[in-house]
Amino acid sequence: MKALLLENIHPLAVQILEGRGFEVELRAGSLSEDELVETLPGVDLLGIRSNTHLTERVLDAATDLQAVGCFCIGTNQVDLAAAAARGLAVFNAPFSNTRSVVELVIGEIIALARRLHEKSGKMHAGVWDKSAKGSHEIRGRTLGIVGYGNIGTQLSNLAESMGMRVIFFDTADRLAHGNAQRMKTLDDLLEQADVVTLHVDGRPGNAGFFGPEQFARMKPRSLFINAARGMVVDNESLREHILSGHIAGAALDVFPIEPKAQGDPFESPLRGLDNVILTPHVGGSTQEAQEEIGFFVANKLAGFALEGRTELSVDLPAVMAPQLQSGHRLGYLHVNVPGVLASVNQLIAESGSNVTGQYLATSGEQGYVVTDTSDPVPESAIKALADSEHTLWVRTWSV
Repeated sequence: MKALLLENIHPLAVQILEGRGFEVELRAGSLSEDELVETLPGVDLLGIRSNTHLTERVLDAATDLQAVGCFCIGTNQVDLAAAAARGLAVFNAPFSNTRSVVELVIGEIIALARRLHEKSGKMHAGVWDKSAKGSHEIRGRTLGIVGYGNIGTQLSNLAESMGMRVIFFDTADRLAHGNAQRMKTLDDLLEQADVVTLHVDGRPGNAGFFGPEQFARMKPRSLFINAARGMVVDNESLREHILSGHIAGAALDVFPIEPKAQGDPFESPLRGLDNVILTPHVGGSTQEAQEEIGFFVANKLAGFALEGRTELSVDLPAVMAPQLQSGHRLGYLHVNVPGVLASVNQLIAESGSNVTGQYLATSGEQGYVVTDTSDPVPESAIKALADSEHTLWVRTWSV
């Protein structure tokens, strides 16, 4: 089977997949929709990061594709409904780069509060500006975290240990860590926070979530950080509030439109502004995080392709089947209707195969059952399942 890895995925992923018997092609940049349509036939596993977009048209063309690995936190670059309808498993790394993002944000909070970016720029220009004007400690200041998930909670812990007061807002019911305080509304947070940092996901409803009204609500001379999704923030409005002096500084690691490859030109209305830190989507791009992501997602892809395991899949029913040590395995993805499991077991029983383990889960309109047997399930039984009107796919594995 062939695996295609795009966007400079860590070499450890190549090593793992090749070690499991895959032919691996590694490419540095992302591919456009037309390029994906042309390239994906013949590819069984696809690895991407945040800049490759898998639309329904792309997935229609990917006739051999079994699974997609998002070597990052988010999966909004994939049409998950279309992937699920085609029986494609999608995996991501929801925890692997959490610490890297949090450390970047902590560094940016300190750098913005001390105006280090601006000071450094003047020094490079040959200007000695030894002044404390506009420079502050972060101890005792209030950090407002918008989105209190994996990243937001770890950021909360580190910021509090450095002496910051932490408040947060999340539409989900989240447990407050340490002395952090939940705000009832986003406006409550914006009116109190000295630093506002965004850690929301990339669901379509979050597009344009933070714009003129939210910036106007922020405290005068407060700081703003976006290490979440580029499409969440109106950067033109942010520019206006920085130029007016209402926002004292900002740091952004994500942008609505990002270059596709290393060295491509970058455009933003925020370029050239004092005390604005712009980084090229490197929040999770530490050697430690990328190695961990490569390890985690590559193993999920291999486990699915070679053993039918779907634990932590974001779109298919998550079946936590054990590693197949010996014997035979039948994987059956089907429409979630009553009686399917009984039909599977009846076919296996009639074939004379002895079931040694069975694992199943349902999610929405789909069900997935994994059955381990001591003997191979006969082709006649497999064909009967494949011919069922409820079948999405049926696959077998042997060790």
